[in-house]
Amino acid sequence: MSATGPAGPAEERDPGLQPERTRLAWRRTTLAGTVSAVLAVKAALHGGPSTAGVVVCALVCGLWLGFLLLAHRRIRALAALASPSAITPRHATAAALCTVALAVCGAALVL
Repeated sequence: MSATGPAGPAEERDPGLQPERTRLAWRRTTLAGTVSAVLAVKAALHGGPSTAGVVVCALVCGLWLGFLLLAHRRIRALAALASPSAITPRHATAAALCTVALAVCGAALVL
């Protein structure tokens, strides 16, 4: 049974738009993560490098690289296929954990 609206049958969805919007969202999120990582490193090293600051910088950079690799992989998958598959739960969980860990590092640096 097809969906109908007040004006008649629903128009077919253009499958090219959603992957493009998703690809752009991944790019925006990657850019926001990059800015957050740079600001976290700057805050950690403010006043001179310390052991704790260097450890936090290494952690932030590792988390940022992990998220960057996941995002790049997803962007490539969205660009390669006409009808891309859904993100795997493993990759979605890893991306969410990287994002939350970056937020926790940022909050720890501010407090």
